[in-house]
This record gives sequence, C-alpha cells and structure tokens, in this order.
Amino acid sequence: MRPRTSAALLGVAFAASLVYAVSAQQSDGPQYAPGTNNLLRPANYREWIFVGSSLGLDYRAPAPGQAPGFGNVFVNPSSYRAFMQSGKWPDKTIFVLEFRASGKETIADREGRFQTTLSGIEAEVKDSRFPDGWGFFGFNNPDAATKGSPPLGGDTVQRCIDCHSKNTAVERTFVQFYPTLFEVAKKTGTVKANYGEP
Repeated sequence: MRPRTSAALLGVAFAASLVYAVSAQQSDGPQYAPGTNNLLRPANYREWIFVGSSLGLDYRAPAPGQAPGFGNVFVNPSSYRAFMQSGKWPDKTIFVLEFRASGKETIADREGRFQTTLSGIEAEVKDSRFPDGWGFFGFNNPDAATKGSPPLGGDTVQRCIDCHSKNTAVERTFVQFYPTLFEVAKKTGTVKANYGEP
C-alpha cells in the first residue's frame, strides 16, 4: 500500500472514530420529552457504568423493623470516560440511582445481605438547560417512560441541592463513595477545597 493511501485511510478511520464518539456522547446523555424538561427514564441504564453501591445510606427513612436498603449508582458511559480523563463531569452527565430492598441469608457460620426488589429510581443530571446547571428527578410516575418525569421542585429539590452542595466531594456528586473515581478526583485536583474525607 502506498504511503498516501495509508495516510488517507488513517485519516478516514480517525474521522469516523470522532463521529462515533460524538454520537455516542449525544445518545447516552439525558433524553427529554419533546418541548419539555421532563426527563425520560433511561431504559438501558443497567448497561451503563456501575460506579458503586451502598447499604443503609438511603435518605428515605425505613419503616420500623425494615432492613436497610441498597442504593446502586450508574452513570452514562461517555461522561464516565470524560471524568476519568479530567476529574470533572461534562455537561449532559446523567446519574441513575436505583433503590433495592435487601434480603438476609444465613449459610453455615455466616450471615449476609443481598439485593431484592426494585423500590425506586431517581436521576441527577448535569445539564446547562437548568438554571443552576443541575436537575433532580424521581420516577414514581408510571407515565415517566413515555411522558418523562418533570424536575423535582419546591422543598424537595431544595433539600437535594442543599445536601449535594454541602456533602459531596466533587461538584454535586458523591464521588467519595466511588473509590476509583475518588482517586481520579484527588489526582486531578477536582475535590472541593472544603470537603473533608470521611
């Protein structure tokens, strides 16, 4: 193969990879119902990057005698890749938090907990379309899959903003609970100056 042909093919391959990367970023970010800020629930979020799970950190108080629940966090792949490079979340980042009940199993000389039924789904979105750049959503509405969920408002969203502003390590995200991401944030210097490690 002649050098010019090789260079041309490399150029085409590079351009194609850029187009693919841009289209992937656009397609895995938040999607809204047409003409609204209603977030459509991502159907494939369980295929995204799983960044961490917690037990008992659910801010919704359990009923008396109820076992602590699990919280699983997923982030869209293009935003994860961007964070791994820069320690910052790009515009159009979307986190999905799913809540699951926990079951208990006793086997031989040990006892442990495992995840069971889905009990709720919420999302946090970094998007310049919102006044302060962030939106919070709950998917308790059965129509959310087709009509989308409107951003949380009133006292509820204010509690989200207050908690995420005061207690998070990077921007408004609980990166301190995701060890791999927390190491990246420390190396890139994006941990908030007023954040104290747990």
